[in-house]
Amino acid sequence: MDKELIHQFINNALSEDVGDGDHTSLSTIPADATGKAKLLVKDEGILAGVELAAEIFHVVDPNLKLNVFLQDGAPVKYNDIAFEVEGNSRSILTAERLVLNCMQRMSGIATKTRQIVDLLKGTNTKVLDTRKTTPGLRYLEKWAVRIGGGVNHRFGLYDMILIKDNHVDYAGGIRQAIESANQYLTDSGKKLAIEIEVRNLDELEQVLQPGRVNRILLDNFNFDDLRQAVGIIQGRYITEASGGITIDNIREYADCGVDYISVGALTHSVKSLDLSLKAVK
Repeated sequence: MDKELIHQFINNALSEDVGDGDHTSLSTIPADATGKAKLLVKDEGILAGVELAAEIFHVVDPNLKLNVFLQDGAPVKYNDIAFEVEGNSRSILTAERLVLNCMQRMSGIATKTRQIVDLLKGTNTKVLDTRKTTPGLRYLEKWAVRIGGGVNHRFGLYDMILIKDNHVDYAGGIRQAIESANQYLTDSGKKLAIEIEVRNLDELEQVLQPGRVNRILLDNFNFDDLRQAVGIIQGRYITEASGGITIDNIREYADCGVDYISVGALTHSVKSLDLSLKAVK
């Protein structure tokens, strides 16, 4: 966990939510009131965000005490209790919504990721996330993918060169894009992996002629062409498949022999897990 980044996120989120005060709690609950609350699971899936919740509670009030029963990555079912938090009642309520929003979202992503990871068992293919994330929540969403057993792709535009169709079109062609990318790395002294997207077998051949890439993204290939592409590449480059891949066909894509499958739906259209923070009387 990157604590500096996480604390920046927590402080921004609390500022957005609390403003000049939680006036409901301030007006109804005595300042010295204490209580306990439990994180109640009302769904089935994979739990994620417990470690983050601990940080949120600590930032809100370092005196809050957390008793964790279920860790990140644990399978959960209805009526499971993930943890209990105890301390100042106002502080618990200040943290409540931020904890739930994050954990529900992260648990939904971890659950979907684990479902796909299970479907890929017996193959050598791993599932990747993408940059199709919620602005401001990318770190949390990619963290949840890892908790679910998936693999993070590049975090942003800065940690990898990924030459996609628009880059190729603007650069004037595949060879020009590859040559320019390699020259950029030489000139800048940066050490970044180069991945290039191809849309068909002809474009694949155009990539293989100059080479000088680390990974080839095979986008929207049908099964026959994907198997043929993997055979042509023969392990010389890391292979990744994307486009039109669903939970119903992902195993068949994996059986074509690619190293990775990237799935934007892990983060851009996932159903949150139903969780609730309930006061313990």
